[in-house]
Amino acid sequence: MVTSVWQIAGIVLAVLLIEFVGIMSVKKVKNASDFTTGGGRAGLWVVVGTIMGTLVGGQSTIGTAQLSFSYGISAWWFTVGAALGCVVLGIGYAIPLRYSGSTTLMEVISKEYGKKAEMTGSVLCSLGMFVSIVAQVLSAGALLMTLFPVNMHTAALLSAVVMVIYVVFGGVWSAGIGGIVKLILLSLSALAGGVMVLVFSGGCSGLMDSVIHLLNDTDISAVTDFNSKEEIIYRYTNIFSRGASKDICSCISVILGVLATQSYAQGIWAAKTDSVARKACMLSAVLTIPIGVACALVGMYMRANYVTFEESQRLAEMGLTLPEGIGVMRNSAQAFPVFITDHLPEFLGGVVLGVLLITVIIGGSGLTLGAATIIVRDVFMRLSSRFKDVKSNIMLSRCTIVLILSLAMITASSFSGTFINDLGFLSMGLRTTAAFVPLTLALFLPGRFNYKWIFISIIAGTVALVVSNIINPPFDPLFAGLGVSLLCCLIGYKWKKDVN
Repeated sequence: MVTSVWQIAGIVLAVLLIEFVGIMSVKKVKNASDFTTGGGRAGLWVVVGTIMGTLVGGQSTIGTAQLSFSYGISAWWFTVGAALGCVVLGIGYAIPLRYSGSTTLMEVISKEYGKKAEMTGSVLCSLGMFVSIVAQVLSAGALLMTLFPVNMHTAALLSAVVMVIYVVFGGVWSAGIGGIVKLILLSLSALAGGVMVLVFSGGCSGLMDSVIHLLNDTDISAVTDFNSKEEIIYRYTNIFSRGASKDICSCISVILGVLATQSYAQGIWAAKTDSVARKACMLSAVLTIPIGVACALVGMYMRANYVTFEESQRLAEMGLTLPEGIGVMRNSAQAFPVFITDHLPEFLGGVVLGVLLITVIIGGSGLTLGAATIIVRDVFMRLSSRFKDVKSNIMLSRCTIVLILSLAMITASSFSGTFINDLGFLSMGLRTTAAFVPLTLALFLPGRFNYKWIFISIIAGTVALVVSNIINPPFDPLFAGLGVSLLCCLIGYKWKKDVN
């Protein structure tokens, strides 16, 4: 909990700065196009800010540190997948998207496969993005519970309110310009945190030795699931410690999820030139990796020096004592925030915490804007022409944003014990199975597939993914979703060929 006036001052300063950017961005919004795609006038750094404002959010920072606390360096797969997704987006998809004549991914699908496919895909993609928005609210909640004596319900409410204020005014301009401010502050903060961890621990080997000591040589070993020193080393140094299939598929889900997510495509359409769009994707990829690595280092440092409240309670029940110098935090999601409050100078720590909060706000705001854009353009505007009016369109977009974040707040309050990055992987998987295959076929192989089977693939792939997550098969659910989706598309190809 924050008790220092200097820490509070740093937080307030950072948050006020980003909220000021969001509110001032309203001056750039003259019409619906300005709100959703920036009117196609954005320069390199605004596009980078738009992409990274969503890409580098609670999942890649707080979520990565949380996962690293439990699994070590294998926590890096989210940021690796995000970087690779940006590369593929820039090289393969940016130009076709810009020349598609569309402003949403589902509109691309609609032109090729009809309105039914568009509306169904829109709903399912929005559901996937909603899961990720919940992850952002959980991240913000973990931050606020670290800073103030509030429960998860209150923290989730405050998080949603701040996100609403930020995005409802400036749309893509606030996401882009705010993303630049956040990118600078967060990069410096994360890298500084990573360097500090290495200094505190005596390098990577010293860090690993500290983790082994706490989990193997102290009473903490009694409340963990490790049976030997070798198991600890394997868990925290193996890039596939959660299983090669799970980790690789998690990475693939993020890569494909980036390609199938409206928020990143909006950055592509916002760019003033093709060159700017491609360069922004590559630059985003380069800038993402160091942040993820730094957050993973912080997570491992916290594992070496802290226990969760649950672990401390189990120790007490067994009549064992907490090792000297070891701290206690409520849960693993607080790894990054607690590191900052306990190990950085007060004012600087407050600024960094404010930046982290901003990171989550912008990430959640970008995803919310993307989901709202899909729903408004691909659903509401298809149902009624009155929503095509500029004022009605912007008002509907803002109301949709408020509704999405309200639902996310309620959902987050019920899932506070979940791994944040697992929600991120599920979100990317849902977007992938609903949109990736039909979008790719529409862009690169137009006119070759039966529209009815494409529609079936959107539903069947998503159902297969969800069912697989429930029954937990020996293979990753993403394989099931993509496999079913591709099978339906192949049937559609043969159907179209036979008819012709």
